[in-house]
Amino acid sequence: MITEEELISETKSQIEKKLGWGDSQDWTNQDFLALSKKIQDELQIAVSHVTLKRIWGKVKYTSLPNTFTLNTLVQFIGYENWRDFKVKNGGVAVVGGVDSPTPDKVARPKGKKPMRPLVTLAIGLALGYFIWFGMGSKKEIDANDYSFHVKKTVEKGVPNSVIFDYDATKAPVDSVILQQSWDVKRRTKVSKDAHQRTLIYYLPGYFEAKLVVDEKIVKEQGILIPSDGWLAAIDASPMPVYFKKEDVMVHGQMALSVEKLKGQNIHLAPQPPLVGYLNVQDFGAIYSDDFVFEASLKNDYKEGAAICQKTNIYLLCEGMAVGIPLCTKGCVSDMSLFFTGFDAPGKQVDLSAFGVDFDDFVRVRIESTQGKAKIFLHDTLAYKIDRDIVRSKIIGIGFVFQGTGSVDYVKLENGKVKFEDGF
Repeated sequence: MITEEELISETKSQIEKKLGWGDSQDWTNQDFLALSKKIQDELQIAVSHVTLKRIWGKVKYTSLPNTFTLNTLVQFIGYENWRDFKVKNGGVAVVGGVDSPTPDKVARPKGKKPMRPLVTLAIGLALGYFIWFGMGSKKEIDANDYSFHVKKTVEKGVPNSVIFDYDATKAPVDSVILQQSWDVKRRTKVSKDAHQRTLIYYLPGYFEAKLVVDEKIVKEQGILIPSDGWLAAIDASPMPVYFKKEDVMVHGQMALSVEKLKGQNIHLAPQPPLVGYLNVQDFGAIYSDDFVFEASLKNDYKEGAAICQKTNIYLLCEGMAVGIPLCTKGCVSDMSLFFTGFDAPGKQVDLSAFGVDFDDFVRVRIESTQGKAKIFLHDTLAYKIDRDIVRSKIIGIGFVFQGTGSVDYVKLENGKVKFEDGF
């Protein structure tokens, strides 16, 4: 009989075949995020990308996945549950095929007749009873039985406390989950009989808040947390490190010096921080399939572990994003480009055009129209995208630098909207 480990390996193989993303050895963090989202979209069940990375061996973990996770994975590839998958893939012996000792090999008291048929029948009836009543009597979750609403306490700016009003009294479990965004790590368990909870958002953005009952998403609401202009921050635990605008807007550029970082006790070694500049707001009617974006930027730090000078430009959209990578020429394999539904991991796609020299500012231009996009560096075409661009409203601009960096200007426009900042 096939072992659990072999069955899990077969599960992964069938998922990889369904996705068609190539060898999973080359999958990046972005791929597991995308798989997590696909599972949630298809099944309305959340499995974190961290859990998926553990199952695929990207993160060291010795325990086998729990039954709920296994059920979810095989449902994603068309099976009813983990037992159904095991039966159809050789993991459960067919009744009558078990290699049990025969009666003549087993000592039993004289005069006693073998009881095995009766015992087997009794066990079968008991199992049938518990399966029928344990599974069949479980109350179906109806989203109409629940209500969910979120509201900000501050119109714009962070930190921002958000009030979650909910009614989950009809839940078949004692507690339900409030999820702040797509990230399943940002979950809070609350009583089904309570009706309100307040949670804090430390960074701006567009978030899909969710009410989750027994691992099923029953209600969702999008919430926009504007940044109140440009925000310079380092995402850290338990909360980000924020910088004053006057520390960042200098000499007609947006830049954060090494001295300012050290002034906040931010260490650049052994691992450099990720410095982010974010501007999140309602720009108006501008979408991922129809816009022109321009920026001039450079990474200002390349010491120690920051030798790659990894840099990313983000256009934040409702529920997704555009991400353009830049780095030194030898490090492009570690980078990924994505454009809403399109994804190009550096380990699978030639992104060598995004290897740059940061001794001077790099000019980047993105043109998106009618489901196609072109990306230019210094007026030279670096990459073309002609598929999988999903229409989504643009609600933010972000620059993230390994170490630190500078932005000289930024522009986002279409025929109706124009945002421009020269600092």
